[in-house]
Amino acid sequence: MAKKSSSAQMDRAVGVLLGLASGDALGAGYEFGPALDDDVAVTMKGGGPFGFEPGEWTDDTSMAIPLAQAAARGERFDDPEILGRVVAEWLDWARDAKDVGAQTRAAFRRIDEPTEEQARAAARAVHEAAGRSAGNGSLMRTAPVALAYLDDEKGLAAAARRVSDLTHFEQDAGDACVLWCLAIRHAVLEGEYDLRTQLTWLPEDRRAVWGQRIDEAEAKEPRDFHHNGWVVEALQGAWSGLVHGGGFVDSVERAVRGGHDTDTVAAIAGSLAGARWGASAVPARWRRVLHGWPRLRARDLVALAALAARGGQPDSHGWPTAERMDYPDWGDVSALVQHPHDDGVWIGAVGSLDVADVDAVVSLCRVGTGQIRVDPADHVEMWLIDRPDSNENLELVLADAADAIAAFRAEGKRVLLHCVQAQSRTPSVAALYSARHLGVPLESAFRDVEAVLPTAMPKPFLRSAAERVLLTNPRAAQAR
Repeated sequence: MAKKSSSAQMDRAVGVLLGLASGDALGAGYEFGPALDDDVAVTMKGGGPFGFEPGEWTDDTSMAIPLAQAAARGERFDDPEILGRVVAEWLDWARDAKDVGAQTRAAFRRIDEPTEEQARAAARAVHEAAGRSAGNGSLMRTAPVALAYLDDEKGLAAAARRVSDLTHFEQDAGDACVLWCLAIRHAVLEGEYDLRTQLTWLPEDRRAVWGQRIDEAEAKEPRDFHHNGWVVEALQGAWSGLVHGGGFVDSVERAVRGGHDTDTVAAIAGSLAGARWGASAVPARWRRVLHGWPRLRARDLVALAALAARGGQPDSHGWPTAERMDYPDWGDVSALVQHPHDDGVWIGAVGSLDVADVDAVVSLCRVGTGQIRVDPADHVEMWLIDRPDSNENLELVLADAADAIAAFRAEGKRVLLHCVQAQSRTPSVAALYSARHLGVPLESAFRDVEAVLPTAMPKPFLRSAAERVLLTNPRAAQAR
């Protein structure tokens, strides 16, 4: 992807890592369990055979992190030195990891020096000893490779196989990584799924069999793939969840309901679903608790993905690495008033971050790495753009922001809701919160918010979207 990309493309690029980690953490509590009925709720509950905390990602995302970090430095995966560094980081992680896949651990035990050459030799030795090596452990971590090659389709096909070969010798594993990475790239750039077109990047004698496998995935449900520790059925289960899913959340939940290796299939599905639907489709309730090795959270994944998609460089405003985002050209950013219907909610501009005495923050604009003074789990950033043609998931984001305020308030927290100037996004979400959770008619809610917030000038497209949220996804008022 070019360093100058659309906001929708960046949303989708960031969605790759958030989707991977969210699917992983969602599936962790169901790993090695049976398939679930369609009406069974799937929650980010943690637990499972390895005792993960709620929202904690597993080895799937942990092994992707060194790849994402390399991509965020602008590095690519055609350099033996870079690949050797990735292997070294994997070995360091594996020393005390809660879970490492059996095939991956067997390969690690054969590595004396962390080099690409030794890793590939170890992977081959494991294959020759067992007679097979097509586990799903390379596909589960492959997503960051796609972010490093958004501008280079041919290079991506080669890099995906090369990174897979570090631990998985069998051709099925490499094929799967090539197909999935290219599908992620396409989804980020074009906003659509397309797995079948990527078959042209496989060796000619491999295309027909993979075409049949894709056909089978599209004809079945994730629960029909009982041996999803095998890379082929892991890909099929993930793809089935996506093609039958109705959006990001539904897709990864379907992957989890398939049972068995739930965290890995959902992580694989989540990486491509995130590339298709964007970071803005990942619910705040998941992002709040998302965390894992090496002591990272959702916001760190956002930064890694954004930098990787831009070749290691922040944007022209310094995001996502700048310590402060002060918006010097935007005029007055000091507005701060109490919400007219809830004295535990404050609404304001970005400057209010420095003065508001609150326990939680809902940001509707980009902020700096040092601007938030609350616990990271009590801060959510919404991907909401103040232009009508720039929001991939407008109604979803508005509802999610209002629901995040309600969730914080239900926990007894004082909340700051802010955007840059508190002109359009902030009053729109503040009014929707009143209508969706406090029982205030929407027009009255807008009028009351505008009365207390002098800067308020909600744009018509946000008003209309708030109306659609209430029509299509009403929520009962929640009394406290």
